[in-house]
Amino acid sequence: MRLILIRHGQTDHNLQKRYCGSNDPALNNSGVHQAQMLRERLKGEKVGKVYSSSQKRAYQTAEIIFPDREIEKRDGLAEMSFGIFEGMAYDEIMAKYANIYTDWLRNPFQARIPQAEQLESLYARVRSEIDFIFSRSGENETIAVIAHGGPNRVILCDAYGYSSEKFWEIEQDNGALNIIEYTSLTSAKVVIINDTVHLPEESNKL
Repeated sequence: MRLILIRHGQTDHNLQKRYCGSNDPALNNSGVHQAQMLRERLKGEKVGKVYSSSQKRAYQTAEIIFPDREIEKRDGLAEMSFGIFEGMAYDEIMAKYANIYTDWLRNPFQARIPQAEQLESLYARVRSEIDFIFSRSGENETIAVIAHGGPNRVILCDAYGYSSEKFWEIEQDNGALNIIEYTSLTSAKVVIINDTVHLPEESNKL
């Protein structure tokens, strides 16, 4: 199976460096453009099923990239909730919750954000979704998943065989493309990761 894994386009929360999590903002104009550029890049791909997080920013991205396809919304692909950090910018969090934030950044699997989903829970539900998607996919099928930074990192960490401590080392930019080739759930090759060559504003990074 070949997995085309995409992070949604930019929202105003992303632009302002705010934790979005379970909030449900739409794409901004840049996010729409990012999705359009990715549609052009993928127009030659023969994609079978298309799955999207049920959150607006991911589903909008999926609709733009695959306008003529049926897209299945999956709650299990949603971004994790960041609890009391939701909607806050990094500097605002440091000003109000410095100790909690610092502890969480240092050890996200041990520290706890009040009212937030824990990373163990994120891993469990995303892995359950991938099991479900695999169960419905042919051995030689190409499928697309449009999700978020957190779920994408879980999928990529598992594909690389990384421990959960590597979670934050995986970069996922808005509108980024990842491609993973699987021979089984436990045997995968990451062909492309966090690729934004299709985005003009990202070309100076390459």
